[in-house]
Formats: sequence, C-alpha cells, structure tokens
Amino acid sequence: MSAPIICRWQALPWLVAHEEAAGVESLETTLDLNLTTCTVALTAEGVQFPDGPLVLWDAVREVADHDTGCFSVNPDGTLERAYIFSPTTRRAVSLWGQPEGAPTVLVAGFPMHRTKRTDPWQDTQNKIAACQPVSGRVMDTCMGLGYTAICAAKTAAHVTVIELDAGVEAMAAKNPWSEPLFSKTNITRKNGDAFALIKEMPDAVFDLMIHDPPTMQLAGDLYSGAFYREAFRVLSRRGRLFHYIGDPNSRHGATVTRGVVKRLHESGFVAVTTAADAYGVVAWKEKPRR
Repeated sequence: MSAPIICRWQALPWLVAHEEAAGVESLETTLDLNLTTCTVALTAEGVQFPDGPLVLWDAVREVADHDTGCFSVNPDGTLERAYIFSPTTRRAVSLWGQPEGAPTVLVAGFPMHRTKRTDPWQDTQNKIAACQPVSGRVMDTCMGLGYTAICAAKTAAHVTVIELDAGVEAMAAKNPWSEPLFSKTNITRKNGDAFALIKEMPDAVFDLMIHDPPTMQLAGDLYSGAFYREAFRVLSRRGRLFHYIGDPNSRHGATVTRGVVKRLHESGFVAVTTAADAYGVVAWKEKPRR
C-alpha cells in the first residue's frame, strides 16, 4: 500500500470526535482520498492509523486548517504536502481533496476538473459518456491526473496519453485514484507538449481523441486552428474528437464555444454537436451514421 494521504475532509471529523464527542475511540474514515474506507483509533496523543503511524493532534489541526492541501503521511507520522513548483511550467501544482469522490489538481490556482455540483470522477464519467463508443485507439491529449485515460482504457484497445507538466505527473504519482495510469498495460504515457507531439504522429492513427486542455489563458495553442488541423489529420476516417471547453451557459464559455466550433469546421470536421452535460463538443471527421 502506498503512503496514506489525507486532507481537511478527513481531519475535521477526527478533531470534532476528539474534542466534542467524549468517549469516541475509533472512527470510520478514508486514508486514500475517498477511494476506500478503514477505521482509525482516536487516542489522547493523536490518530492511530491501522498498521501504520500515529499522527499527533497538532499535525491533524494543520491539515484541518488547510482549505485545499492534501498531505502524505510518513511512517513516523510527520506530514508532507502534495505540492510542487513545477520545473516544466514554473507554476504551482498541488492535489486538492474533495468531500466526496476523487481529488483534482490545481495548476497555478486553476482546478483541472469541475468541482461545483459534481466531483472530478463524475466529471470524467460525463466526458466518457459523450465519447461513446470508446473503442479502438484513443488519444488523450492532456493527462492531468489520468482519470480520462483510466476510464477510456476500460474499453479501448489502447490509450496514448500526453502530459506536458512534470509537476502534474508528480501529483498523479501521489494520487491513489491515478494508480491504474501507471499499471495498466494498454496505456502509454508520453511526456511533452501535445501541440508538438501530435505533429510527429502518423495520419489516421486514432479512432477517438479526447481533448481536455487547460484554460485558454494557460494553453491557448491547444484551442487553435493549427492544432485542430493536426487532430483532423491523425484521426481515422470515421474518427471523432471530444473537446472539453467549459460551461456553455456562461458568457465566457459561450464565446469560447462559438470560436472552437468555427475553427473545427474550418479545419475539416464535417459535423460538430454540443455535449452539454460534459461541457464540451463532439466533432466528426466524417458525417456520423444515424
């Protein structure tokens, strides 16, 4: 088992039980950010993990006081925040735990998944649903924590996934939900700039491309006509592109969507439809069959 990792959503109930609920000696919790559950013991000194360290109450309070941080727990009970200043992009990257479901990753303060009225794992399920059928050869242009690649790999023959940021990959390596990204044999990870790497790929090699880039402020070239033309080229004759954009009902999202749809058509895609639940659009290289 990898090192336990916790955030305020675990620490706060521990403190409440310790300080306000006299006589509570154990509590059901999670030590892998909601992936599984276990029971910890509440002692006078701190929280005793099963077959693991004792985390002192001062350390628990440190976690509870941090709004967004996730903390790995070392064998001696000390804490190490899941945070890095990326050597690739020179941006701060950190895991952000959620009250339910999977964590997201913050890059320069921007969450890389939807978290309002949903959780990052459900957000991914919505994107995968918009892509159905997910089969054959799939390209995931922006790995992040790898949720999209992991879900796509359940039915696809093979998934190629790209990540530019070494800091993001470091956070994926700490995230329990991302473990299949590093163990599934039908996932190939590539490090580098998707805009550059796609130019090196053969024609018509992918049946589906899932394109979930950061915001335009962080990755404007991944919204460009030049990138869309490369996407068109590497897709098979009946290939499809799912493009996550953002809330189409917001003023900014609506503006970005209009520009994206226009550039996709100009790049050769013959049909572009909205996928409202997934906050994106689906573009076909060839008119879809009914």
